Amino acid sequence: MIKLQTKLPKDIYVACSGGVDSMAALDFLRRKHNVIVLHYNHGTGHGNYAATWMHNYCRTNNIGFILGKNNVDKPKGMSQEEHWRNVRYNFLDNYNDKPVITAHHLDDCVETWLFSSMHGTGKWIPSKRNNVLRPFRLTRKRDFELWVNLNNIPYISDDSNNDLCYNRNYIRHKMMPHVLRINPGIHKVIAKKMKEEVV
Repeated sequence: MIKLQTKLPKDIYVACSGGVDSMAALDFLRRKHNVIVLHYNHGTGHGNYAATWMHNYCRTNNIGFILGKNNVDKPKGMSQEEHWRNVRYNFLDNYNDKPVITAHHLDDCVETWLFSSMHGTGKWIPSKRNNVLRPFRLTRKRDFELWVNLNNIPYISDDSNNDLCYNRNYIRHKMMPHVLRINPGIHKVIAKKMKEEVV
């Protein structure tokens, strides 16, 4: 079941890539909110395709659409993942007249906690970053997948999500099955910790 961790105003932006998570979040939110989609094109082959696909979806469904595109070279020594994250948030930061909602979910938070723990920090994705709100942190990815299937919501998949050269993908596809074998309740553990946060 999709859960909102916090109450949202009527007018919002939704950061949407076209993937299953963000499309489920977009469809869920637009039923009770006035939404404008913020889409960022990283300039990759998939990025160009996704920008066109997302624009067409929004036009067909009468949803406001704002496109940003990467025109910044990756700094030397910075990982591709970090660069993509930085330029995407720089884009989202420009829209601060109302909240920007992202589809980060509980599985993302568990993976972030695992990754950061191996670097000595042990943190999950915070509920807020400047004007960006992440109200779906208590929702499992499988619930987003169920939502799009039950409601016939289209989405697109990025093949790079299966590329194990990226740390996030390695954790998701290779490490998580072992983590769940040791602690099948890891998602409940992290959810409980996040509920204890002072928002």
